[in-house]
This record gives sequence, structure tokens and C-alpha cells, in this order.
Amino acid sequence: QLQLEESGGGLVQPGGSLRLSCAASGVSSDSDYYDRAWFRQAPGKEREGIGYMSASGSRTNYADSVKGRFTISRDNVNKMMYLQMNDLKAEDTAVYYCVAGGPWLETFRLRSGYDFWGQGTQVTVSS
Repeated sequence: QLQLEESGGGLVQPGGSLRLSCAASGVSSDSDYYDRAWFRQAPGKEREGIGYMSASGSRTNYADSVKGRFTISRDNVNKMMYLQMNDLKAEDTAVYYCVAGGPWLETFRLRSGYDFWGQGTQVTVSS
């Protein structure tokens, strides 16, 4: 069973930067073959897919709300995925989740029972 754990969240001022990390464990090499995505959920709002990267790293997709500010990367050797967040805004405040799954993640669709989720990490953007 693939397990994901996010880290790197915290409090940051508007205009600041944070880098979130997502570590995979539980199945020795299978995590390399999963597409990955970042989702977030703000209080009172629906869950939102914000970034995607294919298993090979050759394809990415970003939500318009973060395009040009957020960048996904992954290190399959060390089973890590990252979300570099720059020029953060108050509306980026949310719990951020990393997700592993299949190609449906590219358009931020989910498949219950086929996706793996981390526990989430809180990002708060406030002065």
C-alpha cells in the first residue's frame, strides 16, 4: 500500500514562498509509476486540483489560479515530489494534499479507490 506524507507547510506573508514536499513509502518501487498531483482545500470551499506531473515527469498541468507561480517537480530516485510556491497570496491559504494515481489526475479528476492521498499540510498566507 503506497503511503504519502506531506511536509513544509506553515505561515508565510503575502508575496513569500514555500516549498512543500511529499514523501512516498510503503511499496518499494511502485511509486515511480504513479502520476502525481497536488490538491488543496480551503475552509468552506471545494477541493481543488492545482498541479499535476506524470510518472515520467514529461507532462505537467497547472490550474489557472497558480499557473506561473507554482512549480511541481519530482525525484523518483528518492520517491519525492515537491511543490514550489512563489508569490503566495491570501487565497492560497488551504490544506495541501499530494495524491498519487493514474492519468486521470492530469485533468484533476479523481477515482475513488484508485488514488492515494497524504494527510495534508496547512499553508497559511497572512500578514
